Amino acid sequence: MRNKGKEVNVDINKDMKKEADASELEQSAEAKDAAVDADSAKESTEMAKLAADLEELRQTLMRRQADFENYRKRVEKERFEDSKRTTARVIQGLIPVIDGFEHALAAHRETEYENYRKGFELIYKQLLDNITKLGVERIDPVGKPFDPHLHQAMDRTETTEHADGLILETFQPGYVFHGRVLRPAMVRVAVHPSPASKEAVN
Repeated sequence: MRNKGKEVNVDINKDMKKEADASELEQSAEAKDAAVDADSAKESTEMAKLAADLEELRQTLMRRQADFENYRKRVEKERFEDSKRTTARVIQGLIPVIDGFEHALAAHRETEYENYRKGFELIYKQLLDNITKLGVERIDPVGKPFDPHLHQAMDRTETTEHADGLILETFQPGYVFHGRVLRPAMVRVAVHPSPASKEAVN
């Protein structure tokens, strides 16, 4: 009998131990699951932070690239404008030389100056061709309407034979370089007589 009681006690103890072990295992598994969940949440947070940092870096890089591209374009434009200004100054210095050629060619029309004229005309043509290649446009506006941005009226002729404001004569040609007037053309302009001047004539 005593042996049977001992066996029952041993069995109960064994069962209790098994239950305790099972409970410990369950708690241990729950703790592990909680730890895994915590690690997973931490990793998700870190991944989200890394993704946000990466996006911020990408946006910063795109802004920097755009800033650099704008800077490069601005520098290129400034260089081009500087080059145009320098070329315009050189051409402005050459315009009186062209005027001198024209005056000299107009002055010597005698036959003894024929060879001299031919050489002079060749140099004059080369000079004009070269400044034209640089982008210079010569203004000789006879027969065109007067434009105060391009022309300077040196004289006016009252007439009804021509349209009011029509240019009758160019005293000195003008020059334009890429839309910028280097020198306005000096001209004579037709003007219709005013009623007061008609009365004065009568």
